[in-house]
Order: sequence, then C-alpha cells, then structure tokens
Amino acid sequence: MQQKILGDTGLKVTEFCLGVLPMGPMQANLPPDTCAAIIRQAVEWGVNFIDTAEVYRTQSYIGQALKGFSAPVTIATKSHAETYDLMARAVEKALNELQRDRIEIFHLHAARVNPDVFQVRAGALKFLHEMKDQKVISAVGISTHDVRIARLAAEREEIDVVFPIINIVGMGILNGSIEGMIEAINFAASRGKGVYAMKALAGGLLLDRMEESINWVRAIEGIHAVSVGVVSQAELIINLKLFGVSGLPEAEVISQKSKKLLLLSRFCKGCGTCIDACPNHALSMAENKAVVDHDKCLLCGYCTPHCPEFAIRFI
Repeated sequence: MQQKILGDTGLKVTEFCLGVLPMGPMQANLPPDTCAAIIRQAVEWGVNFIDTAEVYRTQSYIGQALKGFSAPVTIATKSHAETYDLMARAVEKALNELQRDRIEIFHLHAARVNPDVFQVRAGALKFLHEMKDQKVISAVGISTHDVRIARLAAEREEIDVVFPIINIVGMGILNGSIEGMIEAINFAASRGKGVYAMKALAGGLLLDRMEESINWVRAIEGIHAVSVGVVSQAELIINLKLFGVSGLPEAEVISQKSKKLLLLSRFCKGCGTCIDACPNHALSMAENKAVVDHDKCLLCGYCTPHCPEFAIRFI
C-alpha cells in the first residue's frame, strides 16, 4: 500500500487510515474482542495509521489489538477538552488506554465549533504543545467539518495536522462548499500541514459509489491519507483492495442497503441535547420530539452519548 509523509510532521503513513468510530459503542457497538481482532488484522495486512477519539470509547480496543505488535503504527486521537487541566486528563487517559508512552497525533476535536476555537481552547492547545516539547506527542492537529476552521488551521503555526471532512457530494461540510473545502485543503498542504480526510463515504451514504467516492478524495491535491471506518473483516478487505493491497481473501460486496439509519424512539422526551451535539444540523424539534433528516445525517453517532433517555438507535 502506498505510504505518504504527513506534511512537515515526518510521519510516514499508509494512504488508508483505519477509522475505529463505526465499530465502537457510538455505532455498531461490536464486542471489544471483535474490534481488537479487526484492528489487529488491519495492521498485519500493512495498515500503519489508525484514527480514534476519546469520545469514541475505542482507544482501549487499539491498545488491546497492538499488544505484541512490533511494527510502527501512527495513532491519531482527539479530545473535546477546552482547558489545560482537562486536556492533561485526556492525554493521560489516551496513553493508558492505548498502552503507549507516545501518541503520534493529538487533535482538538472540533467538528462543529466557531472560528474562535483556538482562543476558547488555548489552554488545551498549550498543554498539547508542552507534551510535544516533551516528545509525548509528535504532532498537534484539529479535526473539523468547517471550511473556515480548516483554512484558519492552515495559518496557525501551532497546528501540524488538519483532519477535514470532504466527500464528492459535500455532505457534512459546514460554512462553505466542496470547492471551498478543497481550497482549504490545498492551502493547508502548501503550508506544510499533514492533511488526511474523513467521511469520504458520507457516513455510508455513498456505499453504492464506493470506489468512485474514495478515489475522488484520494485525488485531491494535498490529501495524504483517507480515514475510512469499517465494522467487519469483509469491509476491511474491500477497502484495502481499493487502496491497492493485493493477495487478500475475497469478500462480499458492501451494498448501500446495509447502511445504518438513525432512529429516535418513542422514549424521546424532547430535551434537545442531541440537536446541539449534531455536527451536520440533521436533528431538529417537531411536536416536542427530536426528528432526524436522513438526507443530512452522517451516521457519525455524536448525538448518541448526549441522550439522557437512551432514545437514539442505529439499525
């Protein structure tokens, strides 16, 4: 599989980055051992780049999967922490769960925030850079769905890696267009930032255009890698073949019919906490109940942990 250097970070990563959000508690909720087995299979087949986050609750799965694995693996994780102390706790937690003494990329988790994110999270950013100085973290990044923030990140010296949303239909892009996000990606790469993409398949909505959609993102100037989530060995095989890996077993073709849809059950109390958590404005209130716009839903699962009634489900 092709490997690329992530901007000026010096990190050499596989073009396919394994996203572990979909297999975890926020979506498929696979057993931890199953998740660890998929991750381990991925690295044994040559993947050396894995993306996770504190909120995904999958960091420990990666730690379990990599026990006894000696080849280098670049791990990117993220936290919503805003303050110095909260970020310190997030980094310590990540190190413990990943069972590592170093994390290659640590992002500000900022899918849906305002452009003042660098001021609001100045304390968190300060801690990350202290850890970078101590070589506990190799690179500091930001994940975003917002064109404005992707461009701002490109201009910030303290940001090494940008992790933006981009897909062929523009699903999930905030405060800008497909063209605007591509321009921000190009600009970030020209400034020496490492750039890898999320949601190339729009949360599964583009499964019937899988090869076209992934190759479209791969072809964008400045994209060094693409993070793609999987929930089975079959999905892993199909994705790796798209990225040029040969000699793998056969796997059943993934159909759009197998995608999960977000449903809100009758237990919804209409509190609205899920609406604020949705990065793509797919949730709204109607007759004192939360409702979902399936045309906007990215199936990201960010709303799930915010529901006090456990009324959100994936099928």
